[in-house]
Amino acid sequence: MSQTKSAATANSPKGFLGTVERIGNALPDPAVLFIALLGIVWILSWLLSYVTFDVFHPATGERIVVVNQLAGENFVQFMATMVERFMTFGPVGVVLVAMLGIGVAEHSGFITTAIRALLNITPKSLLTPMVILVGIISHSAVDAGYVLVIPIGGVIFYAAGRHPLAGIAAAFAGVSGGFSANFVPSSLDPLLQGLTLQGAQLLDPNIQVNVLNNYYFTTASSLLITGLGWYLTDKVVEPRLAGVAIDGDAEDLPELHPIEPNERKGLRWALISMLIGLVVLAITLVPADSPWRDANGVLVSFGAPIMQSIVSLIFFLFIIPGIVYGRVSGSMTGMKGIIDGMTKSMNSMAYYLVIMFFIAQFVIAFGQSGLGTLLAISGANGLKALGLPVSVTIVGIVVLTGFVNLFVGSASGKWGLLAPIFVPMLMTLGVSPDLTQAAYRVGDSSTNIITPLMPYFPLVVIYCQRYVKNTGIGTLAAMMLPYSMVFIVTWTIFLLMFYWLGIPLGILASYEYVPG
Repeated sequence: MSQTKSAATANSPKGFLGTVERIGNALPDPAVLFIALLGIVWILSWLLSYVTFDVFHPATGERIVVVNQLAGENFVQFMATMVERFMTFGPVGVVLVAMLGIGVAEHSGFITTAIRALLNITPKSLLTPMVILVGIISHSAVDAGYVLVIPIGGVIFYAAGRHPLAGIAAAFAGVSGGFSANFVPSSLDPLLQGLTLQGAQLLDPNIQVNVLNNYYFTTASSLLITGLGWYLTDKVVEPRLAGVAIDGDAEDLPELHPIEPNERKGLRWALISMLIGLVVLAITLVPADSPWRDANGVLVSFGAPIMQSIVSLIFFLFIIPGIVYGRVSGSMTGMKGIIDGMTKSMNSMAYYLVIMFFIAQFVIAFGQSGLGTLLAISGANGLKALGLPVSVTIVGIVVLTGFVNLFVGSASGKWGLLAPIFVPMLMTLGVSPDLTQAAYRVGDSSTNIITPLMPYFPLVVIYCQRYVKNTGIGTLAAMMLPYSMVFIVTWTIFLLMFYWLGIPLGILASYEYVPG
Protein backbone atom coordinates (compact mmCIF):
# COMPACT_ATOMS: atom_id res chain seq x y z
CA MET A 1 0.00 0.00 0.00
CA SER A 2 2.87 2.39 0.76
CA GLN A 3 4.25 1.76 -2.72
CA THR A 4 0.89 2.67 -4.23
CA LYS A 5 0.66 5.86 -2.24
CA SER A 6 4.19 6.94 -3.04
CA ALA A 7 3.64 6.35 -6.73
CA ALA A 8 0.47 8.37 -6.65
CA THR A 9 2.11 11.21 -4.77
CA ALA A 10 5.31 11.30 -6.75
CA ASN A 11 3.49 11.45 -10.03
CA SER A 12 0.64 13.78 -9.04
CA PRO A 13 -0.17 15.84 -12.14
CA LYS A 14 -0.83 19.53 -12.38
CA GLY A 15 -3.65 21.23 -14.22
CA PHE A 16 -7.15 19.77 -14.35
CA LEU A 17 -6.19 16.31 -13.09
CA GLY A 18 -4.22 17.81 -10.24
CA THR A 19 -7.21 19.97 -9.28
CA VAL A 20 -9.51 16.96 -9.32
CA GLU A 21 -7.11 15.01 -7.13
CA ARG A 22 -6.72 17.83 -4.58
CA ILE A 23 -10.47 18.44 -4.32
CA GLY A 24 -11.17 14.74 -4.05
CA ASN A 25 -8.56 14.22 -1.36
CA ALA A 26 -10.19 17.01 0.64
CA LEU A 27 -13.51 15.13 0.72
CA PRO A 28 -14.17 12.91 3.74
CA ASP A 29 -14.47 9.15 3.57
CA PRO A 30 -17.90 8.12 2.17
CA ALA A 31 -18.96 6.75 5.57
CA VAL A 32 -18.05 10.06 7.23
CA LEU A 33 -19.85 11.90 4.44
CA PHE A 34 -23.10 10.13 5.25
CA ILE A 35 -22.66 10.79 8.98
CA ALA A 36 -22.40 14.48 8.11
CA LEU A 37 -25.43 14.26 5.81
CA LEU A 38 -27.46 12.63 8.58
CA GLY A 39 -26.58 15.55 10.85
CA ILE A 40 -27.59 17.99 8.11
CA VAL A 41 -30.95 16.21 7.72
CA TRP A 42 -31.61 16.53 11.45
CA ILE A 43 -30.78 20.24 11.54
CA LEU A 44 -32.68 21.10 8.34
CA SER A 45 -35.74 19.12 9.48
CA TRP A 46 -35.74 21.09 12.74
CA LEU A 47 -35.41 24.48 11.03
CA LEU A 48 -37.82 23.79 8.14
CA SER A 49 -40.47 22.16 10.32
CA TYR A 50 -41.57 25.71 11.20
CA VAL A 51 -42.01 26.68 7.52
CA THR A 52 -45.21 26.16 5.49
CA PHE A 53 -44.49 25.15 1.90
CA ASP A 54 -46.86 25.52 -1.04
CA VAL A 55 -45.77 22.15 -2.37
CA PHE A 56 -48.27 19.31 -2.73
CA HIS A 57 -47.84 15.59 -3.25
CA PRO A 58 -48.80 14.80 -6.86
CA ALA A 59 -50.46 11.50 -5.91
CA THR A 60 -52.39 12.46 -2.76
CA GLY A 61 -52.74 16.22 -3.19
CA GLU A 62 -51.64 16.72 0.41
CA ARG A 63 -49.34 19.56 1.42
CA ILE A 64 -45.75 18.48 2.04
CA VAL A 65 -44.76 18.98 5.67
CA VAL A 66 -41.22 18.71 7.02
CA VAL A 67 -41.08 16.58 10.16
CA ASN A 68 -38.60 17.59 12.86
CA GLN A 69 -36.35 14.56 13.38
CA LEU A 70 -34.87 16.08 16.55
CA ALA A 71 -38.24 16.28 18.29
CA GLY A 72 -38.23 14.05 21.38
CA GLU A 73 -40.58 11.37 20.08
CA ASN A 74 -38.95 11.19 16.65
CA PHE A 75 -35.40 11.05 18.00
CA VAL A 76 -36.31 8.30 20.47
CA GLN A 77 -37.92 6.38 17.60
CA PHE A 78 -34.70 6.79 15.60
CA MET A 79 -32.68 5.31 18.47
CA ALA A 80 -35.15 2.45 18.96
CA THR A 81 -35.16 1.45 15.28
CA MET A 82 -31.49 2.04 14.37
CA VAL A 83 -30.66 -1.67 14.23
CA GLU A 84 -33.88 -2.53 12.41
CA ARG A 85 -33.20 0.17 9.81
CA PHE A 86 -29.86 -1.40 9.00
CA MET A 87 -31.03 -5.02 9.09
CA THR A 88 -34.01 -4.38 6.80
CA PHE A 89 -32.25 -1.97 4.44
CA GLY A 90 -32.80 -3.55 1.01
CA PRO A 91 -29.30 -3.52 -0.55
CA VAL A 92 -27.56 -5.14 2.44
CA GLY A 93 -29.01 -8.63 2.48
CA VAL A 94 -29.26 -9.16 -1.26
CA VAL A 95 -25.66 -8.16 -1.93
CA LEU A 96 -24.28 -10.30 0.91
CA VAL A 97 -26.20 -13.38 -0.24
CA ALA A 98 -24.95 -12.98 -3.81
CA MET A 99 -21.40 -12.50 -2.55
CA LEU A 100 -21.50 -15.73 -0.52
CA GLY A 101 -21.82 -17.74 -3.73
CA ILE A 102 -19.39 -15.60 -5.71
CA GLY A 103 -16.89 -15.84 -2.84
CA VAL A 104 -16.78 -19.64 -3.05
CA ALA A 105 -16.31 -19.52 -6.84
CA GLU A 106 -13.48 -17.02 -6.43
CA HIS A 107 -11.82 -18.83 -3.50
CA SER A 108 -11.79 -22.19 -5.30
CA GLY A 109 -10.10 -20.63 -8.32
CA PHE A 110 -13.00 -21.26 -10.70
CA ILE A 111 -13.36 -17.62 -11.78
CA THR A 112 -9.60 -17.07 -12.07
CA THR A 113 -9.07 -20.19 -14.16
CA ALA A 114 -12.04 -19.42 -16.40
CA ILE A 115 -10.61 -15.97 -17.16
CA ARG A 116 -7.12 -17.34 -17.85
CA ALA A 117 -8.56 -20.06 -20.10
CA LEU A 118 -10.48 -17.52 -22.16
CA LEU A 119 -7.42 -15.36 -22.65
CA ASN A 120 -5.09 -18.29 -23.37
CA ILE A 121 -7.16 -19.64 -26.28
CA THR A 122 -7.85 -16.29 -27.92
CA PRO A 123 -6.39 -15.73 -31.43
CA LYS A 124 -4.11 -12.72 -31.76
CA SER A 125 -6.56 -10.99 -34.09
CA LEU A 126 -9.23 -11.09 -31.38
CA LEU A 127 -6.93 -10.34 -28.47
CA THR A 128 -8.21 -6.83 -27.83
CA PRO A 129 -11.96 -7.54 -27.79
CA MET A 130 -11.44 -10.67 -25.69
CA VAL A 131 -9.45 -8.77 -23.06
CA ILE A 132 -12.18 -6.13 -22.89
CA LEU A 133 -14.99 -8.69 -22.81
CA VAL A 134 -13.29 -10.72 -20.08
CA GLY A 135 -12.87 -7.50 -18.12
CA ILE A 136 -16.60 -6.88 -18.42
CA ILE A 137 -17.45 -10.44 -17.32
CA SER A 138 -15.08 -10.14 -14.34
CA HIS A 139 -17.51 -7.75 -12.63
CA SER A 140 -19.31 -10.81 -11.33
CA ALA A 141 -16.35 -11.43 -9.02
CA VAL A 142 -16.08 -7.81 -7.80
CA ASP A 143 -12.28 -7.28 -7.45
CA ALA A 144 -11.16 -10.09 -9.77
CA GLY A 145 -10.98 -7.75 -12.76
CA TYR A 146 -8.72 -5.26 -11.04
CA VAL A 147 -6.34 -7.77 -9.47
CA LEU A 148 -6.32 -10.36 -12.27
CA VAL A 149 -7.61 -9.22 -15.67
CA ILE A 150 -5.82 -5.83 -15.85
CA PRO A 151 -2.30 -7.16 -15.15
CA ILE A 152 -2.96 -10.20 -17.39
CA GLY A 153 -4.01 -7.78 -20.16
CA GLY A 154 -0.49 -6.37 -20.10
CA VAL A 155 1.06 -9.83 -19.96
CA ILE A 156 -0.73 -11.25 -23.01
CA PHE A 157 -0.16 -8.12 -25.11
CA TYR A 158 3.54 -8.25 -24.20
CA ALA A 159 3.69 -11.96 -25.03
CA ALA A 160 2.02 -11.27 -28.39
CA GLY A 161 4.63 -8.64 -29.29
CA ARG A 162 2.27 -5.71 -28.70
CA HIS A 163 2.72 -2.81 -26.28
CA PRO A 164 1.79 -4.03 -22.79
CA LEU A 165 0.36 -0.65 -21.75
CA ALA A 166 -2.21 -1.01 -24.54
CA GLY A 167 -3.25 -4.34 -23.02
CA ILE A 168 -3.56 -2.76 -19.60
CA ALA A 169 -5.59 0.10 -21.09
CA ALA A 170 -7.95 -2.31 -22.89
CA ALA A 171 -8.46 -4.38 -19.75
CA PHE A 172 -8.95 -1.28 -17.59
CA ALA A 173 -11.52 0.02 -20.09
CA GLY A 174 -13.48 -3.23 -19.82
CA VAL A 175 -13.20 -3.73 -16.07
CA SER A 176 -13.80 -0.16 -14.96
CA GLY A 177 -14.99 1.89 -17.93
CA GLY A 178 -17.56 -0.77 -18.72
CA PHE A 179 -18.39 -1.36 -15.06
CA SER A 180 -22.15 -1.29 -15.74
CA ALA A 181 -21.99 -3.30 -18.95
CA ASN A 182 -22.42 -7.01 -18.35
CA PHE A 183 -24.54 -9.90 -19.59
CA VAL A 184 -23.83 -11.93 -16.43
CA PRO A 185 -25.87 -10.81 -13.39
CA SER A 186 -23.63 -9.68 -10.55
CA SER A 187 -23.80 -8.23 -7.05
CA LEU A 188 -23.88 -4.73 -8.60
CA ASP A 189 -27.44 -5.33 -9.85
CA PRO A 190 -29.08 -5.88 -6.43
CA LEU A 191 -26.87 -3.19 -4.89
CA LEU A 192 -28.09 -0.46 -7.26
CA GLN A 193 -31.65 -1.81 -7.40
CA GLY A 194 -31.94 -1.73 -3.61
CA LEU A 195 -30.88 1.92 -3.42
CA THR A 196 -33.14 2.79 -6.38
CA LEU A 197 -36.08 1.15 -4.62
CA GLN A 198 -35.40 3.03 -1.40
CA GLY A 199 -35.33 6.31 -3.31
CA ALA A 200 -38.51 5.50 -5.25
CA GLN A 201 -40.39 4.59 -2.08
CA LEU A 202 -39.84 8.09 -0.76
CA LEU A 203 -42.53 9.11 -3.26
CA ASP A 204 -44.44 5.87 -3.76
CA PRO A 205 -44.22 3.39 -0.84
CA ASN A 206 -45.88 0.65 -2.90
CA ILE A 207 -43.61 0.78 -5.94
CA GLN A 208 -41.50 -2.25 -6.90
CA VAL A 209 -38.24 -2.39 -8.82
CA ASN A 210 -36.88 -5.62 -10.27
CA VAL A 211 -33.28 -6.62 -9.53
CA LEU A 212 -32.63 -7.07 -13.28
CA ASN A 213 -34.46 -3.91 -14.34
CA ASN A 214 -31.50 -2.85 -16.53
CA TYR A 215 -30.44 -6.32 -17.69
CA TYR A 216 -31.29 -5.98 -21.41
CA PHE A 217 -29.58 -2.60 -21.55
CA THR A 218 -26.41 -3.76 -19.76
CA THR A 219 -26.27 -6.89 -21.94
CA ALA A 220 -26.43 -4.83 -25.13
CA SER A 221 -24.00 -2.34 -23.60
CA SER A 222 -21.39 -5.09 -23.18
CA LEU A 223 -21.28 -5.42 -26.97
CA LEU A 224 -21.14 -1.65 -27.40
CA ILE A 225 -18.27 -1.17 -24.93
CA THR A 226 -16.36 -4.11 -26.39
CA GLY A 227 -16.65 -2.67 -29.90
CA LEU A 228 -15.74 0.87 -28.88
CA GLY A 229 -12.85 -0.31 -26.71
CA TRP A 230 -11.54 -2.52 -29.53
CA TYR A 231 -11.45 0.38 -31.99
CA LEU A 232 -9.93 2.86 -29.52
CA THR A 233 -7.24 0.44 -28.37
CA ASP A 234 -6.10 -0.61 -31.83
CA LYS A 235 -6.57 2.67 -33.70
CA VAL A 236 -5.99 5.39 -31.11
CA VAL A 237 -4.26 4.27 -27.91
CA GLU A 238 -1.73 1.70 -29.11
CA PRO A 239 -0.43 3.83 -32.04
CA ARG A 240 0.24 6.65 -29.57
CA LEU A 241 2.25 4.22 -27.42
CA ALA A 242 4.49 3.20 -30.32
CA GLY A 243 7.23 5.58 -29.21
CA VAL A 244 7.02 4.69 -25.51
CA ALA A 245 9.99 2.48 -24.63
CA ILE A 246 9.53 -0.57 -22.40
CA ASP A 247 12.21 -0.18 -19.73
CA GLY A 248 11.00 -2.56 -17.03
CA ASP A 249 13.39 -5.18 -15.69
CA ALA A 250 12.98 -8.20 -17.95
CA GLU A 251 13.33 -10.71 -15.13
CA ASP A 252 10.61 -8.98 -13.12
CA LEU A 253 8.04 -8.83 -15.90
CA PRO A 254 5.01 -11.02 -15.10
CA GLU A 255 4.22 -14.09 -17.17
CA LEU A 256 0.98 -15.73 -18.27
CA HIS A 257 1.11 -19.27 -16.95
CA PRO A 258 -0.62 -22.06 -18.88
CA ILE A 259 -3.64 -23.85 -17.47
CA GLU A 260 -2.54 -26.91 -15.48
CA PRO A 261 -4.21 -30.30 -16.24
CA ASN A 262 -6.02 -30.38 -12.89
CA GLU A 263 -7.28 -26.83 -13.46
CA ARG A 264 -8.49 -27.69 -16.95
CA LYS A 265 -10.34 -30.76 -15.67
CA GLY A 266 -11.88 -28.78 -12.83
CA LEU A 267 -12.99 -26.02 -15.20
CA ARG A 268 -14.57 -28.51 -17.58
CA TRP A 269 -16.69 -30.15 -14.86
CA ALA A 270 -17.56 -26.81 -13.27
CA LEU A 271 -18.92 -25.50 -16.57
CA ILE A 272 -20.82 -28.75 -17.12
CA SER A 273 -22.40 -28.41 -13.67
CA MET A 274 -23.36 -24.81 -14.44
CA LEU A 275 -24.91 -25.85 -17.75
CA ILE A 276 -26.85 -28.68 -16.11
CA GLY A 277 -28.19 -26.26 -13.50
CA LEU A 278 -29.36 -23.81 -16.16
CA VAL A 279 -31.01 -26.59 -18.18
CA VAL A 280 -32.84 -27.93 -15.12
CA LEU A 281 -34.02 -24.42 -14.28
CA ALA A 282 -35.23 -23.87 -17.85
CA ILE A 283 -37.13 -27.18 -17.83
CA THR A 284 -38.88 -26.36 -14.55
CA LEU A 285 -39.93 -22.97 -15.92
CA VAL A 286 -41.78 -24.44 -18.92
CA PRO A 287 -44.93 -26.04 -17.38
CA ALA A 288 -47.97 -23.78 -17.13
CA ASP A 289 -48.37 -24.80 -13.48
CA SER A 290 -44.68 -24.35 -12.66
CA PRO A 291 -44.14 -23.25 -9.04
CA TRP A 292 -41.85 -20.55 -10.44
CA ARG A 293 -44.90 -18.78 -11.94
CA ASP A 294 -47.33 -16.44 -10.18
CA ALA A 295 -50.98 -17.24 -9.49
CA ASN A 296 -51.87 -16.27 -13.07
CA GLY A 297 -49.18 -18.47 -14.59
CA VAL A 298 -46.94 -15.54 -15.52
CA LEU A 299 -43.14 -15.73 -15.10
CA VAL A 300 -42.18 -12.08 -15.53
CA SER A 301 -44.26 -10.41 -12.83
CA PHE A 302 -43.20 -8.98 -9.49
CA GLY A 303 -45.25 -11.67 -7.73
CA ALA A 304 -43.66 -14.58 -9.59
CA PRO A 305 -41.32 -16.65 -7.36
CA ILE A 306 -38.71 -16.72 -10.15
CA MET A 307 -38.45 -12.91 -10.03
CA GLN A 308 -38.19 -13.00 -6.24
CA SER A 309 -35.42 -15.60 -6.47
CA ILE A 310 -32.97 -13.74 -8.73
CA VAL A 311 -30.42 -13.17 -5.96
CA SER A 312 -30.74 -16.76 -4.76
CA LEU A 313 -30.19 -17.99 -8.32
CA ILE A 314 -27.05 -15.83 -8.62
CA PHE A 315 -25.88 -17.47 -5.38
CA PHE A 316 -26.31 -21.00 -6.77
CA LEU A 317 -25.05 -20.03 -10.25
CA PHE A 318 -21.63 -19.41 -8.71
CA ILE A 319 -21.44 -21.63 -5.64
CA ILE A 320 -22.22 -24.94 -7.40
CA PRO A 321 -19.54 -24.67 -10.14
CA GLY A 322 -17.21 -23.18 -7.53
CA ILE A 323 -17.56 -26.28 -5.34
CA VAL A 324 -17.30 -28.65 -8.32
CA TYR A 325 -14.14 -26.89 -9.54
CA GLY A 326 -12.58 -26.99 -6.08
CA ARG A 327 -13.24 -30.71 -5.60
CA VAL A 328 -12.16 -31.82 -9.09
CA SER A 329 -9.04 -29.61 -9.29
CA GLY A 330 -8.07 -30.28 -5.68
CA SER A 331 -7.95 -26.57 -4.80
CA MET A 332 -10.69 -26.91 -2.22
CA THR A 333 -11.57 -30.00 -0.20
CA GLY A 334 -14.35 -30.49 2.30
CA MET A 335 -16.74 -28.03 3.83
CA LYS A 336 -13.95 -25.96 5.35
CA GLY A 337 -12.90 -24.67 1.93
CA ILE A 338 -16.47 -23.63 1.17
CA ILE A 339 -16.80 -21.84 4.49
CA ASP A 340 -13.38 -20.22 4.02
CA GLY A 341 -14.49 -18.88 0.64
CA MET A 342 -17.66 -17.42 2.12
CA THR A 343 -15.73 -15.97 5.04
CA LYS A 344 -13.16 -14.37 2.77
CA SER A 345 -15.90 -12.78 0.66
CA MET A 346 -17.58 -11.40 3.80
CA ASN A 347 -14.25 -10.00 4.98
CA SER A 348 -13.99 -8.10 1.71
CA MET A 349 -17.47 -6.66 2.34
CA ALA A 350 -16.61 -5.18 5.76
CA TYR A 351 -16.15 -1.65 4.44
CA TYR A 352 -19.32 -1.98 2.37
CA LEU A 353 -21.26 -2.83 5.53
CA VAL A 354 -19.87 0.20 7.35
CA ILE A 355 -20.93 2.49 4.50
CA MET A 356 -24.34 0.86 4.17
CA PHE A 357 -25.05 1.27 7.89
CA PHE A 358 -24.77 5.04 7.62
CA ILE A 359 -26.47 5.15 4.20
CA ALA A 360 -29.44 3.30 5.72
CA GLN A 361 -29.73 5.79 8.59
CA PHE A 362 -29.45 8.75 6.21
CA VAL A 363 -31.86 7.49 3.53
CA ILE A 364 -34.59 6.54 6.01
CA ALA A 365 -34.24 9.75 8.04
CA PHE A 366 -34.20 11.73 4.79
CA GLY A 367 -37.48 10.10 3.79
CA GLN A 368 -39.20 10.33 7.17
CA SER A 369 -38.32 14.00 7.50
CA GLY A 370 -40.17 14.82 4.28
CA LEU A 371 -37.07 16.58 2.94
CA GLY A 372 -36.62 14.02 0.17
CA THR A 373 -40.17 14.43 -1.05
CA LEU A 374 -39.98 18.22 -0.74
CA LEU A 375 -36.72 18.36 -2.69
CA ALA A 376 -37.95 15.92 -5.34
CA ILE A 377 -41.25 17.68 -6.00
CA SER A 378 -39.72 21.17 -5.86
CA GLY A 379 -36.97 20.09 -8.24
CA ALA A 380 -39.49 18.47 -10.54
CA ASN A 381 -41.62 21.62 -10.55
CA GLY A 382 -38.52 23.59 -11.50
CA LEU A 383 -37.72 21.18 -14.32
CA LYS A 384 -41.31 21.32 -15.53
CA ALA A 385 -41.08 25.10 -15.63
CA LEU A 386 -37.99 24.80 -17.84
CA GLY A 387 -39.94 22.54 -20.16
CA LEU A 388 -36.92 20.37 -20.98
CA PRO A 389 -37.57 17.14 -22.88
CA VAL A 390 -37.02 13.90 -20.95
CA SER A 391 -34.06 13.13 -23.22
CA VAL A 392 -32.27 16.31 -22.15
CA THR A 393 -32.97 15.56 -18.49
CA ILE A 394 -31.49 12.08 -18.87
CA VAL A 395 -28.36 13.52 -20.50
CA GLY A 396 -28.09 15.90 -17.55
CA ILE A 397 -28.24 12.99 -15.09
CA VAL A 398 -25.47 11.17 -17.00
CA VAL A 399 -23.20 14.22 -17.09
CA LEU A 400 -23.80 15.15 -13.45
CA THR A 401 -23.14 11.57 -12.31
CA GLY A 402 -19.95 11.44 -14.35
CA PHE A 403 -18.78 14.68 -12.75
CA VAL A 404 -19.61 13.55 -9.19
CA ASN A 405 -17.77 10.29 -9.91
CA LEU A 406 -14.53 12.24 -10.25
CA PHE A 407 -14.74 13.03 -6.53
CA VAL A 408 -16.72 10.15 -4.98
CA GLY A 409 -15.41 6.81 -6.21
CA SER A 410 -17.70 4.44 -4.31
CA ALA A 411 -20.59 3.26 -6.52
CA SER A 412 -22.77 2.41 -3.51
CA GLY A 413 -21.88 5.63 -1.69
CA LYS A 414 -22.53 7.77 -4.75
CA TRP A 415 -25.88 6.20 -5.62
CA GLY A 416 -26.84 6.19 -1.96
CA LEU A 417 -26.39 9.95 -2.09
CA LEU A 418 -28.01 10.59 -5.48
CA ALA A 419 -30.85 8.03 -5.61
CA PRO A 420 -33.01 9.68 -2.90
CA ILE A 421 -32.85 12.90 -4.96
CA PHE A 422 -32.81 11.81 -8.61
CA VAL A 423 -35.24 8.90 -8.49
CA PRO A 424 -38.27 10.54 -6.83
CA MET A 425 -37.63 13.84 -8.59
CA LEU A 426 -37.78 12.23 -12.02
CA MET A 427 -40.74 10.09 -10.99
CA THR A 428 -42.76 13.29 -10.54
CA LEU A 429 -41.87 14.07 -14.17
CA GLY A 430 -43.13 10.66 -15.23
CA VAL A 431 -39.67 9.08 -15.60
CA SER A 432 -39.39 5.54 -14.23
CA PRO A 433 -36.77 4.57 -11.62
CA ASP A 434 -35.49 2.02 -14.15
CA LEU A 435 -34.52 4.71 -16.66
CA THR A 436 -33.00 6.96 -13.99
CA GLN A 437 -30.87 4.07 -12.72
CA ALA A 438 -29.71 3.27 -16.27
CA ALA A 439 -28.64 6.90 -16.76
CA TYR A 440 -26.73 6.76 -13.48
CA ARG A 441 -24.93 3.59 -14.55
CA VAL A 442 -23.73 5.19 -17.79
CA GLY A 443 -22.34 8.27 -16.05
CA ASP A 444 -20.81 6.29 -13.20
CA SER A 445 -18.92 3.85 -15.46
CA SER A 446 -17.64 6.26 -18.08
CA THR A 447 -15.46 8.41 -15.83
CA ASN A 448 -14.15 5.61 -13.55
CA ILE A 449 -11.04 5.28 -15.69
CA ILE A 450 -9.88 8.91 -15.48
CA THR A 451 -10.32 9.71 -11.79
CA PRO A 452 -7.28 9.27 -9.51
CA LEU A 453 -9.74 8.91 -6.62
CA MET A 454 -11.03 5.56 -7.85
CA PRO A 455 -9.55 3.14 -5.27
CA TYR A 456 -7.81 0.93 -7.84
CA PHE A 457 -6.45 3.74 -10.02
CA PRO A 458 -3.04 3.92 -8.26
CA LEU A 459 -2.82 0.12 -8.46
CA VAL A 460 -3.20 0.27 -12.25
CA VAL A 461 -0.36 2.81 -12.28
CA ILE A 462 1.79 0.22 -10.53
CA TYR A 463 0.88 -2.36 -13.18
CA CYS A 464 2.02 0.07 -15.88
CA GLN A 465 5.28 0.79 -14.06
CA ARG A 466 6.28 -2.86 -14.43
CA TYR A 467 6.82 -2.11 -18.12
CA VAL A 468 7.36 1.67 -18.26
CA LYS A 469 9.01 2.87 -15.06
CA ASN A 470 8.09 6.55 -15.25
CA THR A 471 4.34 5.95 -15.67
CA GLY A 472 2.37 8.27 -13.39
CA ILE A 473 -1.24 9.08 -12.64
CA GLY A 474 -1.27 11.73 -15.36
CA THR A 475 0.12 9.21 -17.87
CA LEU A 476 -2.61 6.69 -17.12
CA ALA A 477 -5.37 9.31 -17.07
CA ALA A 478 -4.25 10.70 -20.43
CA MET A 479 -4.10 7.18 -21.87
CA MET A 480 -7.64 6.42 -20.68
CA LEU A 481 -9.18 9.79 -21.58
CA PRO A 482 -10.17 8.74 -25.16
CA TYR A 483 -12.10 5.78 -23.75
CA SER A 484 -13.87 7.95 -21.19
CA MET A 485 -14.91 10.64 -23.66
CA VAL A 486 -16.12 8.21 -26.34
CA PHE A 487 -17.87 5.97 -23.80
CA ILE A 488 -19.89 8.72 -22.14
CA VAL A 489 -21.03 10.28 -25.44
CA THR A 490 -21.76 7.07 -27.35
CA TRP A 491 -23.23 5.21 -24.37
CA THR A 492 -25.57 8.12 -23.61
CA ILE A 493 -26.76 8.12 -27.23
CA PHE A 494 -27.20 4.35 -26.96
CA LEU A 495 -29.42 4.80 -23.89
CA LEU A 496 -31.45 7.47 -25.66
CA MET A 497 -31.92 5.13 -28.63
CA PHE A 498 -33.33 2.51 -26.25
CA TYR A 499 -35.69 5.18 -24.91
CA TRP A 500 -36.74 6.57 -28.31
CA LEU A 501 -37.30 3.12 -29.81
CA GLY A 502 -39.00 1.75 -26.69
CA ILE A 503 -36.58 -1.18 -26.37
CA PRO A 504 -37.08 -2.75 -22.91
CA LEU A 505 -34.35 -1.81 -20.43
CA GLY A 506 -34.69 -5.01 -18.45
CA ILE A 507 -37.06 -7.43 -16.77
CA LEU A 508 -40.29 -5.75 -15.63
CA ALA A 509 -38.75 -2.36 -16.45
CA SER A 510 -40.49 0.65 -17.91
CA TYR A 511 -39.66 4.13 -19.14
CA GLU A 512 -42.61 5.96 -17.66
CA TYR A 513 -43.78 6.20 -14.08
CA VAL A 514 -47.52 6.26 -13.58
CA PRO A 515 -48.71 6.61 -9.96
CA GLY A 516 -50.55 3.45 -8.93
